[in-house]
Amino acid sequence: MTPDTHDQYAPESSLNPRGKIGDVFDFIVCGSGSSGSVVAARLAEDGNASVLLLEAGGDDAAETVSNPAQWPLNLGTSRDWGFVGEPASGLNGRRLPLSMGKGLGGGSSINVLVWARGHKDDWDHFAAEAGDDAWGYQSILGYYRRIENWQGAPDPARRGVGGPAYVAQPPAPQPVAEAMLRAASTIGIPVYDSPNGEMMEGPGGASLAELRIRDGKRESVFGSYVRPLLSQPNLTVLTDALVTRLIFNGKRATGVEVLVDGQRRQFTARCETVLSLGAINTPKVLMQSGVGPEDELKAHGIPVVQHLPGVGRNHQDHIAFGCTWAYRKPEAVGGTGCEAKLYWKSDARLSQPDILQCQLEFAVPSPIETGLQTPEHGWTMFNGLAQPKSRGRLRLSGPDLNDAMLIEPNSLSEPEDMAAALVAVELCRELGNSDAFAPLVTCETAPGARDRSGMIDFIRRSAVTYWHQTSTAKMGRDSMSVVDNELKVYGVDGLRIADSSILPRITTGNTMAPCVVIGERAADLIRTSHSLMV
Repeated sequence: MTPDTHDQYAPESSLNPRGKIGDVFDFIVCGSGSSGSVVAARLAEDGNASVLLLEAGGDDAAETVSNPAQWPLNLGTSRDWGFVGEPASGLNGRRLPLSMGKGLGGGSSINVLVWARGHKDDWDHFAAEAGDDAWGYQSILGYYRRIENWQGAPDPARRGVGGPAYVAQPPAPQPVAEAMLRAASTIGIPVYDSPNGEMMEGPGGASLAELRIRDGKRESVFGSYVRPLLSQPNLTVLTDALVTRLIFNGKRATGVEVLVDGQRRQFTARCETVLSLGAINTPKVLMQSGVGPEDELKAHGIPVVQHLPGVGRNHQDHIAFGCTWAYRKPEAVGGTGCEAKLYWKSDARLSQPDILQCQLEFAVPSPIETGLQTPEHGWTMFNGLAQPKSRGRLRLSGPDLNDAMLIEPNSLSEPEDMAAALVAVELCRELGNSDAFAPLVTCETAPGARDRSGMIDFIRRSAVTYWHQTSTAKMGRDSMSVVDNELKVYGVDGLRIADSSILPRITTGNTMAPCVVIGERAADLIRTSHSLMV
């Protein structure tokens, strides 16, 4: 599958005409994000199976999507679901904005485009939880070799070329990115050529970031996987189509109800329905359709189809604390503004990195609660927890479409997270105040030197999110698991989940690349079940 890079972004008119869409398909995929786009494309490749891809948002034909540097302009717009967490005691009662992509490509159309594949221990943990080596690191390397069109130094064991996902490092990184690598090296953190090869098999390190930018333009997952197939008659893509609930015949999911142009329509899936709506909307549709914790469903008058107490539990996210420095003079911003990455351990005894740092080449304003001023020109280390121990929960506020989910992130509720956060901030300050940055910066503006109590206060007041929500319908074999190793929903036929909600725990690093793997894995499982061409 080779994308037509000259037509990565096209208006809705290039998609399927709305008035000509039938009601029955072989497969229905709900959500066109980093997993759903992959599932729909791989199922449609066969040419024999009819596939409907539903997207609640609009098209991706906007400068704010195609121009990587404009990603912040999408936050808080119609391209963002605009979720907000409930007040969290670990954040001094603050409510976190929890942005999530809405539109063709989902998060991959508005994110920072960092390609981060997860640590070896992440995937081996998933395999252990699922009881299936196909989820283990060695197997997943095979998926990445299939997925990637890697532009860097050859690494045949770990990297792929010729796949649909163009991945490259910045061709001319800014001086501040190079300074970060020098600073890491001076304090004993190894510097690697790539953050996705050997570096993610050990204690971590620093590297230039890998990005999904080609010829200066964003490459969304939808653009890489689905757009090359839009001319195929067996693939139908419908935008502005909000999935409201699943339709069941007994305990078999037979399709979905969808709000299209203000009218409710029902679509039937002859074979399977796949939920790829993300870690908030997948649990919402499940619960409002009768799949979830029995007591909560009954409290809202929702008839129970299948009692699954784990739906909406185990919520995880990467929490970050912005450490900022003022530039001596204005500096250019490269790509999306993130050209260097660092992963490291807060405790040498850990088996894998638990600190995640994305260097942003512009000054990110601290939350107003910190009382800190943001320099007009500067850079911020978006510095946080790669493996948080805190777990949140999603609750229903009601049974209807317009009843919002109550998102309880429960951030920084576990003492291990505060301990790791303190180490992460001090590591960041050590890097940013090193000689490597002296030619570029005048001073540290956040957080500045503080005693332990003052630093804890800064962390609670400054914590924001990477927008990496996961794990709310986890894969596993215990009583709180929602899907099995084949991503089938327990107790329900004809229904699978393929998105970040199935992760037993959050991956080390940005979540787009693992979501593409989930989509590929789901598609393989479905094609095998229904004897489609693989």
